[in-house]
Amino acid sequence: MYKSLVLKINRLYSEKAPATGIGLFRLLFGLVTLQEVFFLLYFNHLIFDPIPFLDVEFPMIPFFLWLWAATAFCLAVGYRCQASSIANYLFWLVFVNFTPMQRDFDGGFDLFMTGANFFLIFMPLDRAFAIDGLRRKLRNPFVHYSNYGAETVSALAYHLPVVVCLGFLYFDSAIHKMFAEHWRNGLGAWLPSSMPYYISALDMSWLLNIELLQKAIGYTIIVFQFSFLFLYSRRRFRWLYFLLGLSLHLGITLSFNIYPFGMGMLIFYALVMPFGWYRRIGAWLRAKQAVLTVFYDQQCPLCNRTVLTLNHFDVLRRVDFKPAQIFAADYPALSHLGQQQLMTDLYAVDGQGRVYAGVDTYSQILVAMGYSAPAGWMMRLPLLYGWICKRYRAIADNRQRLVCDASCALPAADAAESSVYQRIFEAEHAIPARSFVHKISKVLLVLILFQLNSSIHYGLLYRLHVDTRQSPLTSMLNSMSNALLMMSHTFLGITPHALYLHDHFEGYDHILAITYLDTDGNERWLPFVDQQGRLLAPNWGRVHSMWANIAVTPNIDELRLKKFVMKVTAFWGTKAGLSLENTQFIIKMKKTRAPFTWEKDLRNNNLSGSWQVIGSARWTGKEIKISLPMDIDAI
Repeated sequence: MYKSLVLKINRLYSEKAPATGIGLFRLLFGLVTLQEVFFLLYFNHLIFDPIPFLDVEFPMIPFFLWLWAATAFCLAVGYRCQASSIANYLFWLVFVNFTPMQRDFDGGFDLFMTGANFFLIFMPLDRAFAIDGLRRKLRNPFVHYSNYGAETVSALAYHLPVVVCLGFLYFDSAIHKMFAEHWRNGLGAWLPSSMPYYISALDMSWLLNIELLQKAIGYTIIVFQFSFLFLYSRRRFRWLYFLLGLSLHLGITLSFNIYPFGMGMLIFYALVMPFGWYRRIGAWLRAKQAVLTVFYDQQCPLCNRTVLTLNHFDVLRRVDFKPAQIFAADYPALSHLGQQQLMTDLYAVDGQGRVYAGVDTYSQILVAMGYSAPAGWMMRLPLLYGWICKRYRAIADNRQRLVCDASCALPAADAAESSVYQRIFEAEHAIPARSFVHKISKVLLVLILFQLNSSIHYGLLYRLHVDTRQSPLTSMLNSMSNALLMMSHTFLGITPHALYLHDHFEGYDHILAITYLDTDGNERWLPFVDQQGRLLAPNWGRVHSMWANIAVTPNIDELRLKKFVMKVTAFWGTKAGLSLENTQFIIKMKKTRAPFTWEKDLRNNNLSGSWQVIGSARWTGKEIKISLPMDIDAI
């Protein structure tokens, strides 16, 4: 087994792949993190205050969240990738493990993002769609962009995070699913899609009412998860697993209100996409011929840096930049311009032979790029155009020029430190290949051990109700297992993926909502759970998890329910502009059903049930009095 693993790793280590997928993965990971940080900023008082708005225990939380947002933005755009990925990893560690997020507001994907971010640290993040790639070129401004070839990376940089973060996760999840009756009945996707607390605003009833289709989806998920780890990397199957995984996680994102989990999983498919698809899609998107040719002064450092910058963002390659001293004479449209005049401005010629100069050239470049066209059109607005022309003239007329020979084009010494990826994977920095392959094989074996420990501990022993305290030996092994679980759980995000199983839905036959009486005595719904029982946006993701998985469960814990009623009324009451002390909140309950066998129109039946009042809540200063029946489950 070990020999086969070494051979596989050696093959992937030697195989070259386009850097596009890594760059896209980094960009999407940064954006998903950024939206989650903005979510935390919006719900800051609900999540982190002991009593929202009334008892602020962590006033510095918003400051650190804004630091995290800045870090995530830097990671998304690829600015100082090495430092940004490490800082982002530390933010995930701290917020997930040392704040109320860890216990009461689990987003369902926090540990997954932590593990993914761990692998980001070791990936070649600056090779595609990254500001760092531009910074590297700007250190040698007289080297034309055409001298840089297409960036490639080791295929191992794609496969390692996919195997650990997706393959292990899927296999562990499939083990747990085998113990759930509704999953064995092929209804794993159907049941949560029929429960009011878990669905999005998108009405999927027409799909849910096709029994054979729902069972086909359920069994497909199980087969997909069991086989992914072993088959996805094979060339003839990779496209299939890419399309299946993309479809399944897109379905989660659209149909459930746990969209962060769906998006977090979706971004990994930037690494699963077949390498050849990146090449073909790139060739299809890029212009076969430039629609605009721009002429610049090759002896001007500022002009060369401008060209490198504009070309870096011209991802569709629709603009061609050429030194005016060499190529201007080949274009009849520029024949009326003397050499001296050509050096005073940036000139461009489009496909119809029209000539542009100065600010008009920049505007035309932005329009030609396609996605930046609105910025180019805005530059032509009368007042803005006049101001830009003055600024451009002041810079263009005072720029420095160099008398260059061939030495200008020689690359300057690269003072930047090599990244973790370079020191591990690339020959001029790396340890010898044979030694490296064995080291990485041993690391992967350790990761496999961590995952097996989690899957056996929770997926088998826990599910089979094995008592590990029967003997001193099994008790000692259990303690060792728990120690490994704590380490792998915290730093690598390896955790049981027992989501939406029978022990979650069994007995889930009621849901709660909160209304209030306005100043005229009219009953209104708090912007939290609506009349149908759906959690309203933006109360999705980790706020959904707090209410649907912790506060309201098949067996309600009265203390925890009262805690979250307090938090929700204080937060949304304040957000809605209510005077808490003068507002009576009403707690309502509605019956639902969560069967493990298929029923037609279950989603609509669960949404259309009637509500009954079961309690109330009133604030007095910082104290809340909540009246609830002794046993809600018995109602």
